This record gives sequence, C-alpha cells and structure tokens, in this order.
Amino acid sequence: MDHALVENLTSVWWIVLVAAIAPVLALVTRRYVPDVVWLLVFGVVIGPHGFALAEQTEAVGFLRELGMGFLFLLAGFEVSTSDMRAKQGRQAALTWVICAVLGVIAALFIVAGDWQVAVVFGIASTSTALGTLLPILKDSGATTTPLGKAVMVHGAYGELLPIVAMSLLLSTRGTWLSAGLLVAFAIIAVASVVIPGRVFRRVPLLTRALGGAANSTMQTTMRMTVVLLVTLMLVTAVFELDVALGAFAAGILANAAIKAIDADHAHEVMHKVEIVGFSLLIPVFFVTSGMSIDIAEVVAKWPMLLGVVGMIAVVRGLPIVLREAWTPTHSGLTSTRERIALGFYGATGLPIIVAVTQVAVSSEIITSTTASVMVTAGAITVLVFPIAARLATPSPAKPSARSD
Repeated sequence: MDHALVENLTSVWWIVLVAAIAPVLALVTRRYVPDVVWLLVFGVVIGPHGFALAEQTEAVGFLRELGMGFLFLLAGFEVSTSDMRAKQGRQAALTWVICAVLGVIAALFIVAGDWQVAVVFGIASTSTALGTLLPILKDSGATTTPLGKAVMVHGAYGELLPIVAMSLLLSTRGTWLSAGLLVAFAIIAVASVVIPGRVFRRVPLLTRALGGAANSTMQTTMRMTVVLLVTLMLVTAVFELDVALGAFAAGILANAAIKAIDADHAHEVMHKVEIVGFSLLIPVFFVTSGMSIDIAEVVAKWPMLLGVVGMIAVVRGLPIVLREAWTPTHSGLTSTRERIALGFYGATGLPIIVAVTQVAVSSEIITSTTASVMVTAGAITVLVFPIAARLATPSPAKPSARSD
C-alpha cells in the first residue's frame, strides 16, 4: 500500500468534507456567518491543534497554493482597470497610502520600534479581502450600486498595493533589487498576454477555431487562462515574490484581454473559474489556513487579538470614512450610512493577512503564535464587518414579481 497516497487522500477527504458542510451552515445562518468563516473554523477543528484529523502534507500544501492563486485570479477578474485609473481610483490609492502610513506608525508603538514587525502589521491591517467580499456583494445585489463600485475600487487597491508592499519591504533582498524584479515581472506579465494576442490577431482562423471550442470539452479559453495563471505564479516564485501578485495580475490581464474580444465571454470565463476555484481549490486554501491556527494560543493572547481587530478598524476603515466625508473622492456616496458601510467593507481583510503572515513567519520576522492571532483577527473582520456594513445600509429593493 502507498502510505503517502493514503495520507494525502485522508487529509484531502476531511478537507473536502468540511468544505461541503460549510456552505450548508452558511445558508442556515442566512449568510451572516459567511462560508469562509466556517471553512476557517472547520480548519481549526480538523487541524493539528484540534482533533488532528488532517495535516498539511506536501500535496495538500500545493493544492493550497493553487487555491490562493484562483482566489486572487478571481479578484483580478473583477477589477475594472478603467475605474482604477479614474479619479475615484486615484483617490482610493491615496487612501490606501494614508492607511499604510498610519498602520506602520501605530504598529511601531505597539512593537516597540521593530520596523520589520511594524511593516507586517501595517500591511496586514490595510488590506481588503475583495475576493471574500465579492460573494457577499453579489448576494446582496450591491455590485452595481455606487457603494458596490466603491468597494470594488478600494478592494482592488487593497489587494494589489499590499502585495507590492510585501514584495518590496518583506523581501530578504534589497529594496532596489526587489523593485527591479517587480518591474521585470510586470514586463513579463504584459508580454504573456500581448505576444499570444498578436499571434491570434494575425491568424484569425485560429482565433475563430479556439473561440468555437471554448464551450466544448476542450475549454480552450479556460485552459489559456489557467496557463496564464500558472505562468505568472511561476515567475513570481522564481523571482521570490509572492505568488498572490502573479495570480492577481493574471486575473487583471486575462479579463482585459478577453473583454477586448468579447465582453460577454469574459463573464463566462470568470464563471468557469469560479466553478473550478470554489468547488475545491479555494476551500482548500481557507481550510488549511484554519489548520495553522492554534486556538489555545490565540485565546491566551486575547488582548492582542482584540487590539489587532481594533487596529484594522482604525487604520483602514476610519480613514476611508473620513476621506469620503471630507474630501472629493468621486465615489458618488451621499449618505453617512453608505460611507460607514464602505469603511467596514474596506477594513474586511483575510487572504492578504494569511499571505503576509506566511511570508513573515518563513522569514522569522514574527512567530507562528503572532501569525495565528493575526489570521484569527482577519477572520473576525470577515465575520463582523460585512454584517455591520449590511446593517448600516438598507438592502437594495428587489424588483416586484407582479407585472402591471
């Protein structure tokens, strides 16, 4: 008997089992406790600090990385590059810079001047879990409202800029070398889309053939999207950048390239990515994130846990609200309740917190206990902040079923 195979399949079996149970509980709780929170909770239960039913084998770890890749790929797919370049986008980017500076300054006081640890806390406290918020916004019908669009713009920069900052400031290399590698990555990323695009434009027959097979068993456009994802994740891994950067860039570039040909097909591809990602790989990422949490140590550090949640609310959520109230951000939000809701949504963070703590632990900047506390704090924001945002704003009116 292949014991390694049995070990891997046993761990994966427990992970997919709890991944199947999690949405049932999310529906029972009317989604007030999101699916992702249940996945984290079950990860704690079946992990080495719980009942030790599953472990992060090498195979499970690889599935986890792919899951994070698909999560950030989807986040990139949802981003509108035109909105990011517009006035509202530029203001959202400035807001993130202000939040990051405040986060690092606040963390310097907390960690007694250790700047590397302060950077970890600063980056983690200013992220926005766009990929996690998307299902919540879609379920509430808010994606097309001014509030939903504002969340998307702040979320785009709340995903992208922390990843760039993490690659620059937490790298074991010098800052200038890291910056050079980021530029090189950007060139390779754009070339990965532009070069095949030019080839397809020069051979229209090939383009039509591939498009015609997109919904067959060959799934041509979906396979090309996966190739782009893995290519850019590989490039970031070789450059020792965070793979989340490669996945996020793949989503943005793939979406832009497909929309340039057929906007409707871009939505179709994104739906297929959602099916592949949310059916297995993304749940693996969140469950294994929960498996790394030592709940006993987190409970013992409860003052730090509450402090991190409070820090996220103050350095990320509050500046968003104040800038919306006091400066022209071009978001179109007119009520205080909408601005407060945007602040809560913007302060909801988890995937970046998981990524940055993973890098910081591997670089021995923070301990695994501190990482567990920070990830748990991120889970609390995912549980509490979207609920607070939904309570702050009335639900969009649903169209009546009656016809006059």
